[in-house]
Amino acid sequence: MEKLNIKEFLDQDEKKDLLRLLTAGSVDDGKSTLIGRLLFDSKKLYEDQLDALERDTKRYGNAGDHIDYALLLDGLKAEREQGITIDVAYRYFSTNKRKFIIADTPGHEQYTRNMITGGSTANLAIILVDARSGVITQTRRHTYLVSLLGIKHVVLAVNKMDLVDYAQSVFDHIVKEYRHFAESLGIPDITCIPLSALQGDNVVTSSENMKWYTGKPLLEHLETVHIGSDKNFTDLRYPIQYVLRPDLHFRGFSSTVASGIIRQGDEVIALPSMKRSRVKSIVTYDGELELAFPPQAVTVTLEDEIDLSRGEMLVHPDNLPLISRHFEAMLVWMDEKRMDSEEAFFIKQTTNLTRVKIDKIRYKINVNTLEQSATEALELNEIGRVIFTTGKPLFFDPYAKNKNTGAFILIDPITNNTCAVGMIIDKVEMKDMQEFEIPEISLSKLGISPEHFEAIEQVVRELDRQGISIKLNQ
Repeated sequence: MEKLNIKEFLDQDEKKDLLRLLTAGSVDDGKSTLIGRLLFDSKKLYEDQLDALERDTKRYGNAGDHIDYALLLDGLKAEREQGITIDVAYRYFSTNKRKFIIADTPGHEQYTRNMITGGSTANLAIILVDARSGVITQTRRHTYLVSLLGIKHVVLAVNKMDLVDYAQSVFDHIVKEYRHFAESLGIPDITCIPLSALQGDNVVTSSENMKWYTGKPLLEHLETVHIGSDKNFTDLRYPIQYVLRPDLHFRGFSSTVASGIIRQGDEVIALPSMKRSRVKSIVTYDGELELAFPPQAVTVTLEDEIDLSRGEMLVHPDNLPLISRHFEAMLVWMDEKRMDSEEAFFIKQTTNLTRVKIDKIRYKINVNTLEQSATEALELNEIGRVIFTTGKPLFFDPYAKNKNTGAFILIDPITNNTCAVGMIIDKVEMKDMQEFEIPEISLSKLGISPEHFEAIEQVVRELDRQGISIKLNQ
């Protein structure tokens, strides 16, 4: 017998790429069962897990005489009692071709924030549909949320085909209806697979009961879907996280490459100072590199002494991000406390942390119907299009172009809770800010004497010429 070379095995395993995926669907569509079946049929469970699964099936199972594979994911007591998913459950497994991290997300509308959390890093989404029910409100809601998160690959898994006698006509009707709805959301890659999670049809191996389906089973599709081009390798964005100064002879800037490729000898420009230099070296624990790309964590040294600190950014001179204090974004409110638009928050975007104020909510979206309506504030799990002004300029790209520089979180300055997540749409010009309320300032309340009013009015007129309007009340 050939001796197993552990080092070769580990090296080979290290070279496998990683696919992050989430599952979404209505209650009882079989999300947890599908993932459990995927793990079971691909022989990725340990013996003690199998023993515990058989034991738990007898106590909590909802699958009749079958093993209840959902119990591999639904670990909370409330989940097992109700037979639903409440919190995001993560599972890791690998095959000979790829490594996977699966996020099993809840289907209920009141757990929208849980789904957003689970999908924030996902490359692919599996949206389950019950073959008996077809495309329902929750299917549309989950597809909208997936498009909002910028997930480019979607698998429509039409589950429980065994309960409709594996009829092709049922599958074709659901696929037609779903694709018609998804057209307006701009998802580039949609694959539709008929399956039965409970029976194992088209999960790991092709089903004998659906020979009319000529596509790949689910696992094979997950192993082969191309995600290499999903990352942005065009726009260099290197947000400084830490200035590394171990001794007098070394000064480097450590961070994770957010997007683009940085090479030795590249000319770079520092934001916001606009100082130019060249990359002297790219240093890692294992030695120097010729180039670095996302999501590598490296330390960059420059040929010139430039004052750079956390929150600032290195980019290529001919490819600058948007730089502004004013922008609009899609915002998902995640706090139990209702939004207070008069309150100032902290915003965390890349490595940048600053104060931010909510200027206006353009509209909120009904995630079930996609209708837009006016509102003064957002409640838990609500989504709206919001205008922001930050305390200092941010360096960002639209989320659709660059996830890493287009995403941010809002932090409550008192509780330190993450109260919202956002996806930047674009910057807002000052001339467009005039549609908002113009602040009114009372000079007498500020204790300013009348002889100074004329001088202050001249300043206000100059600001008005620059597009900044203020109302004075003497």
